[in-house]
Amino acid sequence: MKDQASLPLGVVVERRELESRWIRYGWRPVAVIPGAGPLDPEGDWTLLDSGAGWTQFHAGTLSLELFPKETEGYRLNLSQQPPRVFVVLRTLDDDDLPHDVLPFRVTACPYEAQDYLDSGDDIVEAVAMPDAVIAFVQAYIDRHHVDEPFEKRKRKRWAEQSAGIGLRSSSGRGSGPGSGRGGNRGPGRANGHG
Repeated sequence: MKDQASLPLGVVVERRELESRWIRYGWRPVAVIPGAGPLDPEGDWTLLDSGAGWTQFHAGTLSLELFPKETEGYRLNLSQQPPRVFVVLRTLDDDDLPHDVLPFRVTACPYEAQDYLDSGDDIVEAVAMPDAVIAFVQAYIDRHHVDEPFEKRKRKRWAEQSAGIGLRSSSGRGSGPGSGRGGNRGPGRANGHG
C-alpha cells in the first residue's frame, strides 16, 4: 500500500517469577525501542536487565505499520497523556521455542488493540510511546488524516415505508395490529376473545 508507513520497534518483555504451583513466570511488555535492529522473536532474545525475580529482554523487533484509514485512532491515542504503543504477545504451547510468549504485533491504534483484547487469546498491554514514535505518528496523521463530516441520518416518514404496516387501506381501515384484519391482537386475544 503506497500510503502505508512503518517504523521498526524493538519489544522489551519482562519475565517475572510468580509464586504459583501452576505457572512459573508472568510475562508483560514494558517498553519499545524505536529504530531497533532486526531480531527474530522466535530466535534468541537479548538480555537487557535483571533483578530479584525479574528479567527484561529485547524479545524481537516488529514493524509499527500506519494506515490512512486508521488515522482517527492514532489521533485519539496522541490526545491521551501519555500516548501509548499497544503490544500484542501471543502465548505459546510449543516446547521447541525457548519462551512462553512471542511478540506478535505492535500498533498505535487503540481500536486495533481492542480487537486483539476481545479475542481473549493474547496478552495486550500498552507501553509509553517514545518521543520519536510520537513525532512519526503525528507526521503521518498530518499527511493522511481527512476529517469525515458527521451526517445525521434522516428518518423516513412512516407513510413512505414500503412494508405497508400502519398504512390505511383503500377501505379506510388500517391493516396494522388491532385493526380487526388479522395481525397481533395482543395477549389473550388470539381467537378474538378477551
